[in-house]
Amino acid sequence: MIATVHIEAECDRSKQVAETAWVTKVASEHGMPNAIVAHAWIDEPNSEEILLQHKQFPLVRGIRTKPVISKGPDDSVRGQPRSMQDPTWRKGLGLLEKHDLSWDLRVTWWHLEEAADVVREHPGLRVALNHTGYPLDRSPEALKVWRRGMEALAACPNVHCKISGLTVLGEPWTLEANRPIIRDTISMFGVDRCIFASNFPVDGLKGSWDYLYSCFKRAVEDFSLSDRKKLFAENAARFYRIDLG
Repeated sequence: MIATVHIEAECDRSKQVAETAWVTKVASEHGMPNAIVAHAWIDEPNSEEILLQHKQFPLVRGIRTKPVISKGPDDSVRGQPRSMQDPTWRKGLGLLEKHDLSWDLRVTWWHLEEAADVVREHPGLRVALNHTGYPLDRSPEALKVWRRGMEALAACPNVHCKISGLTVLGEPWTLEANRPIIRDTISMFGVDRCIFASNFPVDGLKGSWDYLYSCFKRAVEDFSLSDRKKLFAENAARFYRIDLG
């Protein structure tokens, strides 16, 4: 069985439930996607109402709601509404746990330690870190910060990591460049909490689906078959509650 997960596509934010309804229609006609991660703000007066509307669609498993992030590691958004220091936004994550919805976490590498602080406030919330924590800068200094943040999130047992988004501006996607990142991530989170993800169509700018997944396979070709099944299918199915049959 082929199973796919739709991650909210940044549609018009006034149509966040309409996007879920449309994707549900696509699934009924074509047999996929098999799960939906929808969008909802968690810091607005009607946030719980929107979540309940999403919950009416059986394929909805979780929410991706993105905190405000800075333009770079030397910039700050501290104190801004919807930043990870905003108490209203942080409290709103509790709504996801209340309604049994997972959270797809998307922040850049210089925000990972802050994200770990937030996650520790919600130990019962199932979290999927998107795009390998975005290691967009491969300099030794940047990777040191990335690794420190990844280790902080990996220490939270409720966090899984989706391995995708391994792109660097102006550089090709190569196994040589990305294998160390892939292996480091698996080493930090463990085989049971890592998920290979496509991030298509965005990652298609760097290579075809076949090319990227062939590289993923080569990166872990020395792993046991049971571990490779976890990385490529079983962990995702468990996290997003998909019956692989």
